[in-house]
Amino acid sequence: MFALSAAWPSSGAATRGTQPLAQPAAFSVGITRCTFVDHSRGVLNYSTSPFTVWSRSRTLLTEIRYPTQYVAGAPAEMPGATPLAQSGGYPMIVFAHGYDVTPDTYAPLLDAWAQAGFVVVAPFFPDEQPSEIVAQHNVNTEDDLVNEPADLSFVTRSIIQSSTGQSSACPLVSGLVAPSEIALAGHSDGAQAVGMLAYDHGEDPQGVNYADLRSGIAYRAVIVLSGSEDTEQSYAAEASHPNLLVIQSLADQCNHFHNDVTLYDAIHQLNKWFLVLRTAHHLPPFDGDDAPAFRVVVATTDRFLQLSFGQSTTTSSLVAVADQDPSVARLYSGPPGPSQKMAPAIAEKCGPN
Repeated sequence: MFALSAAWPSSGAATRGTQPLAQPAAFSVGITRCTFVDHSRGVLNYSTSPFTVWSRSRTLLTEIRYPTQYVAGAPAEMPGATPLAQSGGYPMIVFAHGYDVTPDTYAPLLDAWAQAGFVVVAPFFPDEQPSEIVAQHNVNTEDDLVNEPADLSFVTRSIIQSSTGQSSACPLVSGLVAPSEIALAGHSDGAQAVGMLAYDHGEDPQGVNYADLRSGIAYRAVIVLSGSEDTEQSYAAEASHPNLLVIQSLADQCNHFHNDVTLYDAIHQLNKWFLVLRTAHHLPPFDGDDAPAFRVVVATTDRFLQLSFGQSTTTSSLVAVADQDPSVARLYSGPPGPSQKMAPAIAEKCGPN
C-alpha cells in the first residue's frame, strides 16, 4: 500500500455520523444477460495499420443485476431468478467498466447496488474487454473509449424499450425499470465515458453531438470512480443538473487525483460531492480488495443514489455516512472541491490492482 507523506486534512465541520456503513441487504440479486446490436456503428481492428473494420455493427452483451426476493444464505447472484415486482419499476444504474476488465470485475459493488434496490445494467464494451484485446493480438485498443458514450446511450434506450414493452429484446426486464430514474456510473476509462456522455459538449467519432446522445434520457445522477475529463472537448453542467458524485484516491497511481478534481471543477452546480479516499489504489476500492475503502464506497454511493432518487431527503445523511472513518475517506460538498495540492507527487503506474 502506498504511504502518504502529506498529512490528512481535518474534516472541519463535517458531521460525524453514527449510522453503520453497511446496511442489511433488502433484496437478493438476480442476474441475466441480454445482447443488443447497434447496426449504425462499427468496431475497429486496432491490430492492423491503418486500422480496419473488425465489425460493421457493435454487439453489446449486457449484464443485468436486479432485485429479487431476499433469501437468507442464498448465493451472491442467482442466474435467471424471478425479479421481485415493484410498482413503477426500480431506479436503474448504467455502469461502464474500465479497460482490460469486464463488469464482473466489479461484481461486489454491482451486487451491493442491486441488493439495495437498483437495477444495474453493465455492457461489455467491444475492443476494451480482455477477450477482444487477446483477439487483436494484445495490441492497445484503448482508443475505442471514444465510442463508449454512444454504447451507453444505446444500451440505456434498449433497456428502457424492453422494460416499457416497446421491444422484446430483453424480456426479463419487462416492467422492471423506472424510465425516469436513471443513473450513470463508471470506473477509470468507463468513468471517462460516463463523464463524456453526461457533460461533454463536443461530438463523438460519428459526428453526433454528445448532447444529442443524452437527449431524452432522464439521467438524475452521475457517479465518476477514478475517472478523468476528455480535455480535447469542453465540459459543462447540464440543464437538468443531475447529482454528481466523484470518488478518487490521493494514492491512485493509474489516474492521478488532479484529473478528477479538474472534471469536478468544470461542472458548475451546487449539487455535487467529491469523496476523497486517503490511501486506496485504482481498482481495490471498487472490486472489494481494499475492504475499508470498499465499505465506504458502497455506503456512500448507496446513500447518494437514495438521495438522487428521492429515497433520502437530507444531504446531511450522505455526509454522515461518508465521513464516519476520517482515516479512510472525507466527503466534500459543492464548490469549491478539494485542492489539487492535497495529493503527493507519485509516478504514474497502471496495472492489475
